Amino acid sequence: MLLLVDLDNTLVDRASAFILWANDFVRSLGGTDSEAAWLIAADRDGYEPRESLARAIKERFGTDLSVNALVERLLYDHVGMMTMDPATMGALRRARNSGWRIGVVTNGTTAQQTLKIQTVGLGPQVDAVVISEAERIKKPDPAIFHIAANRLGVGLAGGWMIGDHPTADIAGGRAAGLKTGWVSRGKEWPSDMASPDLSADTAAGVIDAVILYGAREV
Repeated sequence: MLLLVDLDNTLVDRASAFILWANDFVRSLGGTDSEAAWLIAADRDGYEPRESLARAIKERFGTDLSVNALVERLLYDHVGMMTMDPATMGALRRARNSGWRIGVVTNGTTAQQTLKIQTVGLGPQVDAVVISEAERIKKPDPAIFHIAANRLGVGLAGGWMIGDHPTADIAGGRAAGLKTGWVSRGKEWPSDMASPDLSADTAAGVIDAVILYGAREV
């Protein structure tokens, strides 16, 4: 049984880590709380290209840091602040004990995403990691989900994709023929998109629902 899971804001709390870093970073530049809020919004939950965001920071704050230096800080400074909910770790263990093969499918740079996985100790809980930079293809392209399934030696039929992003994770997973579980993080599902098969506020909630769904299918 195939279970593919997103990394940022699904398995790990990327949002909280970036907020902590952004507030500290803006204060170090002499900025205000409202300017920190601007940076957090401009980041778009990590979906704004890093070079684009670095250039915007340089323009707004007039910092002497180069664009390349800002990109490095945007990529790595918040990683050490990342956490993983113990409930999520427990849900992954339950899934593996129930016979699921688990793969992380994430967009991002290989070095950064690998460091996140190492930081929270996620590696031993999953069977494969597929990173967009390494594969030269990114979600929502269905091909990246095929790569993950092949790496795990499991067919896509009957498999699941779990994630927080309606397009990259849910629409992408559906296009690959997977059932989908949405980690809502308390948000409303976009009314103009087809709904996921399952949803819950947290990754643990969705993973446990998938395990239960799979048990009923057997």
